[in-house]
Amino acid sequence: MYLSKGGTHFQPISWEEAFRKVAETLNDLDSPDEVAFYTSGRLSNEASFMYQLFVREYGTNNMPDCSNMCHESSGVALLETIGFGKGSVVLDDFGKADVIVMMGINPATNMPRMLDSLQKAKDNGAKIIAINPLQEAGLIAFNNPQQVKGMVDSVFNVSTTKMADLFLQVRINGDMAALQAIEKLLYQAERENPGTVFDQEFVGKNTVGYEGLMAHLEEQSLEDLAGAAGLSVEQLVEAAGIMQDKKKIIICWAMGITQHKNGVDTIKEIVNLVLLKGSLGKPGAGLWPVRGHSNVQGNRTMMIWEKPPAWFLDKLKEVFGFEPPREHGVDVVDCIKAMHAGKIKVFFAMGGNFLSATPDTAYTAEAMRKLKLTVSVSTKLNRTHLVHGEEAIIFPTLARSDKDVVDGVEQFVSCENSMGVVQMSKGILKPVSKDLRNETQIICEVAKATLGDRTKVDWDRYGKSYDAVRGLIEWFIPGFENYNQRVREPAGFYLPNGPRAGKFSTELYGNKMPFSICRLPKITMETDDYRMASVRSHDQFNTTIYGMNDRYRGIHGERRVIFMNEKDILDGGFQAGEKVDLFNYYEGVERIARLFIIVPYNIPRRCTVTYYPETNVLVPINSVAEKSNTPTSKLVLIKIRKHVPVILVLRD
Repeated sequence: MYLSKGGTHFQPISWEEAFRKVAETLNDLDSPDEVAFYTSGRLSNEASFMYQLFVREYGTNNMPDCSNMCHESSGVALLETIGFGKGSVVLDDFGKADVIVMMGINPATNMPRMLDSLQKAKDNGAKIIAINPLQEAGLIAFNNPQQVKGMVDSVFNVSTTKMADLFLQVRINGDMAALQAIEKLLYQAERENPGTVFDQEFVGKNTVGYEGLMAHLEEQSLEDLAGAAGLSVEQLVEAAGIMQDKKKIIICWAMGITQHKNGVDTIKEIVNLVLLKGSLGKPGAGLWPVRGHSNVQGNRTMMIWEKPPAWFLDKLKEVFGFEPPREHGVDVVDCIKAMHAGKIKVFFAMGGNFLSATPDTAYTAEAMRKLKLTVSVSTKLNRTHLVHGEEAIIFPTLARSDKDVVDGVEQFVSCENSMGVVQMSKGILKPVSKDLRNETQIICEVAKATLGDRTKVDWDRYGKSYDAVRGLIEWFIPGFENYNQRVREPAGFYLPNGPRAGKFSTELYGNKMPFSICRLPKITMETDDYRMASVRSHDQFNTTIYGMNDRYRGIHGERRVIFMNEKDILDGGFQAGEKVDLFNYYEGVERIARLFIIVPYNIPRRCTVTYYPETNVLVPINSVAEKSNTPTSKLVLIKIRKHVPVILVLRD
C-alpha cells in the first residue's frame, strides 16, 4: 500500500514498484545515517539476521529496537556486573528453588506461561516474595489453567494456589530501598553468625568490592530505607528472615524495575543480593529478567543492536568483503529526537506499533510527520500507519501463525525465549491472501533493489530458504553450531550461558563480578504531585488491545482510568468515578492526557497507575533511565485536576 506526497489515502501498488520506491529514496539520501531501521520483538531470528545484514551493508548502525524501551536497563546492568546480558535460570530451576522473589512483575496477566513453574516451586516448598506497588490478584493467588483442576476452579472462580508468602507493597520506585534494607538486615545477621548468612566462599572466589558494599550498608539507616520503600521495618525483617538461611534464590523482574531513571542501579542492587547469597551458577538459583515478547531477546542475539561489538563487524568484513559501519547508531529515544531535528529522514519499521509504544506521543508524532518516507512491514494495521512522512509504504507480511511456503517448500522460523532456549515456530493457518510475503523475502528484495550491483550478498538464496539463513547464522553467532539440526529437535536447544554454568567473566574484573554501590534516587515532589506508573490490562499484549476489560482489577468496558489510593481521592477533593485530566510540566512543556475516571484501589499513598499506551503522552522524551536511555514509563510525576469539557466554537 502506498500513500503519495499530498495524497489523501493509501492505494495498492505492486511489490516491485514498492521496492523501487524504497530503494530510490534510500539511495537519494546524503548519508545512510539519515535512515532509522526499527525492529519489534515479533521478528524471527532468521529475519533479524538478514535485516541487520542489509542495514550494515547499506552503511548504518541506526537500529533502534523494542529492547531500548523495555529491558535495555537489564542488559546494561547485567553486562557490567556478571558480564552477560541475559538471565541465568532455566525452567527446571524453579522446582529446585528455596526462595523466588518477583519484582515489578504481574505473571498472571503478562507472563501466564510462568504459572506452571511457580506451581511446581510451591509444590516443592519454595517461598515466594512479591514486591510490587499494586496488590495484583495474580500476585496473591492464582489458578493454573494448564492443569485440569485449575480449569475447573477457574469456572467457579476459586483460587487454588496461594502465590506470595509475603507481599511487600512498595511505593513506586521504592524497590532499591527495599533491597538495601534486606541486605542490611542480612549483614547484621551475618556479623552475629559469620558464614551462616552470606556465602563467603562464593564471595571470596568470584567477587570484588564486598568490603565497600558492607561499609555502604552500615551507613544506611534501616528506618530511612523502610520509609523510602514505603514499608514497615517489620515487613523487611520478615523478608530477610525468609532469605537468611537460604542459598537457592531466584530473583525475577520486568518493566516495573527497568523503566525508572535508576533502573540500571536497581538491577545492580538485585545482583548484589544474589552475589551475597552465592545464588548464581547453581541449580535453583539465579537472575531472570522476564521478557514477555516472542523474540525480543533473539533480536539482540542476532545483532539487532545500535552498538555492535567489533568482533562481529570484523567477521562481516571477513566473510562478505564489505566494510560495515563502526560508529554507534541511534536507539529509540535518540532516533525520535533525530527525526524531530530533521537529521533522520526515513523510518523503516519491521513490525511493531512505534507511535503507540514510544514515549511523549505528541512529540513523537511531530517527529514522524517530518520524515520524507515511512515504511512499515506489518501483519495488521495500527495507529502508526496514520502518522507518517511525506510518503508512506505498508508491506503486508505473514503472521507467525500463517503457513509460510516458498517455491512449494513449507518453511519455519526460530525464536529465542527469555531463558535462552531457541525453538522452531511453524505456522499452521492459511494466509489471508496469496499475495503476502514473509519478512525475510521482503528484506532481501529491498536489499537487492537498494544495493544493486554493489552488494556482496546473495540475497536471492537467503530469500528462498530459512535453512540457508540458519547456515549463515552458524558462521557468525556463538552457540548456533548445527543450527538446522538442533532447532528441529522438539524442545529446541539452550544457548551457552556462562553465569548459569558457573563461569564468570567481566570486562573490567576478569573472572570476578563487582558489587555495586548504588545511591537511592532523589525524587522531589510538589504538594500536588503524584507518582504515576503505566501498566497493561489483562486484555492486552504490548500495544495490542484485545478488549476493554481488566477482570483481575475489576475494570469493565473502559481503559481511560486512573487507580488511586482512597485517602488521596478524599484529600484531593475528588470522588470515585469522577472524570479528571492528568497533566505535568517538564522542561517548560505542558503535557496533558484528558478525560480519565478515578478508580479507588489498593495502592500506596501519592502513587497512581494508568494503562499504557493511553498515558504515554505524559512520558517526556528526555525522562530516561541513566545509562540505558530507557523511557521512564514506570515513574512519571503528574498532577490531577477536574475535567473541563473542551468547547469548540464554529464560525462561518
